[in-house]
Amino acid sequence: MNLAQYIPFYNRLIRLAIPVVLSQIGQVTVSLVDNIMVGHAGTLELAASAFANNVFIIGMFFGMGITYGLTPLVGKAYGNNEPVKVLQWLKNGLFTHFLAGAALTMVMLGIYFLLPFMGQEPDILRLAKPYYLLLCASYLPFMLFFSIKQFFEGIGNTRIAMNITLTTNVINIILNYLLIFGKFGFPEMGLVGAGIGTFVSRLAMPLMYMMIIFRKPQFRSVFAKARAQVLSKKRVVSLLNIGLPIGFQIIVEVSTFSVGAVMMGWHGETPLAAHQVAIGLASFTYMISLGISQATTIRVSHQLGQHDIRSVRMATYASTHLVLIFMSVMGLIFILAKDYLPLIFTTDQAVIEIASTLLIVAAIFQVFDGLQVIMLSALRGMADVKIPMLIAFAAYMLVGLPVSYVFSFTLNAGPIGIWYGYLAGLGLAGVLFFFRFRQNVSEKA
Repeated sequence: MNLAQYIPFYNRLIRLAIPVVLSQIGQVTVSLVDNIMVGHAGTLELAASAFANNVFIIGMFFGMGITYGLTPLVGKAYGNNEPVKVLQWLKNGLFTHFLAGAALTMVMLGIYFLLPFMGQEPDILRLAKPYYLLLCASYLPFMLFFSIKQFFEGIGNTRIAMNITLTTNVINIILNYLLIFGKFGFPEMGLVGAGIGTFVSRLAMPLMYMMIIFRKPQFRSVFAKARAQVLSKKRVVSLLNIGLPIGFQIIVEVSTFSVGAVMMGWHGETPLAAHQVAIGLASFTYMISLGISQATTIRVSHQLGQHDIRSVRMATYASTHLVLIFMSVMGLIFILAKDYLPLIFTTDQAVIEIASTLLIVAAIFQVFDGLQVIMLSALRGMADVKIPMLIAFAAYMLVGLPVSYVFSFTLNAGPIGIWYGYLAGLGLAGVLFFFRFRQNVSEKA
């Protein structure tokens, strides 16, 4: 392999990916900051936060997946120089995602009544319930932000979302500090304070996008022209035909981690808190890879619109090189600093001891996580979403979760056994997505 031929692809990808990566870091930082601050409020609060977030995140990522269907459609039309189609996808995308967001908010509120039946300790449940309701209140503005974000990324503009995300992170941190710990005369609200901070910051995200669109004549013109387009059942169906499989695929993966967190709660408060610490660190590195992967979707959709299959392949492999190197380095850091990184979240020695063992498994599985997210995003850029959804179901639900249960409870490996299932599911998914991508490229060449 001649790496020199990849240099132009590395350069273009990095320029496009940096704002997306910073935006993704910003997204996970909201949760990470919550975990850090809540962890210093107490182990019980951290465990309750872990439970509520791992239930809510299933619906949150499903909604994100639905919005992801807009990017390849906009990107292909943009790459093929079809401005009217770009406007049509914008109008129909916003309409579809608003309705989906409203419907999913109702579903997540319905799940609230099922929380008492998920096997958690009463004290964890007592703190988790009001926090979960605040997360539900943030759902619709979160969906609207992502709908606009996916459109702009489809036309190659990744900087606005980055600026908004970083700004709202500052808002979240400030509100967390004031409301969790009761500073400067504010009431000490603990986990509820973290929920209010998350709600306000997510509400600000689409509002800031609207302010930027209104103030920039070129953006205002695009959205005014899009408003004049007609709603099309055919385009709504096309959006859902891509978005729903992506959403289900993400749900399958996220559910593996969320169900794993519920199973971790069966081991008790301390293992659940340790799980939240380790998953928070692993999520941070994953979001960087996810940012690179979303840039890959943009590049692949643009090159596909220009019918340049060689560049589709080269851009995808360039992304793979970058992510595998990054994840390998971060895995080494996890292993070397496994006894120190948990101190960011908690001083509870029992939590730290369990979290340090989980980080060893995380160091290995995140390499496969990087491979699967790049390959999957390249497939999304090619609008290949249904077969990957089935692959994800097989890898995570039929392999990952059973391995977690068997190792943790049947073979008595304890908390770390749940993470062995994560390793098995991600490893299988990464390999199968890779072969699916190679098959697609060969068929289109």
